[in-house]
Amino acid sequence: MAVEIETLFTSALGLAAPWRVEKVNLDTAHRRIDFDLTCDAKALTCPVCGLASQGIHDRLHRKWRHLDFFQFEAWLHADVPRIACSGCGKTTQMQVPWAREGSGFTALFEALALSLCKELPVRQAAGLLRCKDKQLWRRIEHYVNAARKLDDMSKVKIVGIDETSLRKGQNYIAVVHDLQEKRLLFACEGRDHQLWSTSLQTSRPMAEILSKLNTSART
Repeated sequence: MAVEIETLFTSALGLAAPWRVEKVNLDTAHRRIDFDLTCDAKALTCPVCGLASQGIHDRLHRKWRHLDFFQFEAWLHADVPRIACSGCGKTTQMQVPWAREGSGFTALFEALALSLCKELPVRQAAGLLRCKDKQLWRRIEHYVNAARKLDDMSKVKIVGIDETSLRKGQNYIAVVHDLQEKRLLFACEGRDHQLWSTSLQTSRPMAEILSKLNTSART
């Protein structure tokens, strides 16, 4: 007995109940493949309070860029349920398993994009992925901010501050290093004294000794 193509792609995409591929649309002229996904559940667990067997209020259409299939640009489309909870009284959109909330990329595509951005300039990575560089910068900012929240600077005692020219002209970025652990703490645009004051106030208290700025040393 032949296996339906939708079943094959449901497995290839790693989907599990209640999600499955309902329809596959292949556009050979534009080298693109679109997958219409569906959620078969009639009742779902509330994402907020965890109360099971709650009714579906409505469904909102969403789409995500996915890893290429057979060198075809792949997109996932789904009408994502919103759950009306009788317990907490909130109506909340279901979290899909293939992407983080609010992202137009699947988790796998984001992982590929970030891996490329570690090795290549962002604009070049965007060219290879056939997307806009602004889309990649937004994802980089999201994960950098998430990592910052987990970063512990409470044991930092000695920092070094320096500036470097970003390009020709008076364009500078300032960098702050942990001199004991030899790691970059943060970098930002500019180099004047107000920048240091603001940067250190917005970060956690960490410095007992500050190295002199190159600009100060030269005066």
